[in-house]
Amino acid sequence: MEKRQPGEYTTYDTRGDSYELVDKQKRYKQILEILREHDEGLTAKETAVYMMRKKYIPTSERNFTAPRLTELMDMGIVEPIGKKICKYSHKRVAVYVIRREE
Repeated sequence: MEKRQPGEYTTYDTRGDSYELVDKQKRYKQILEILREHDEGLTAKETAVYMMRKKYIPTSERNFTAPRLTELMDMGIVEPIGKKICKYSHKRVAVYVIRREE
């Protein structure tokens, strides 16, 4: 174990390490595949559940999808179309779809 130095924020280092390990292009393709199969839109958690069922990710933890959905939204590829109560967390969450060009 590496000991933390006073004033050092360990989570910045570990967060960066995790970020670099993710094959973002592969994850984007997987998320878009799942969204294409569900025209009505999905939440980050629902997307993760479907991805886990296809064995794309090891668990249905929404943190596998939420950051990538935000990035896809920033790129203009997906968009939130509304909110709903999540059947897993019972919280109000965004519903995402692939953005349609007009």
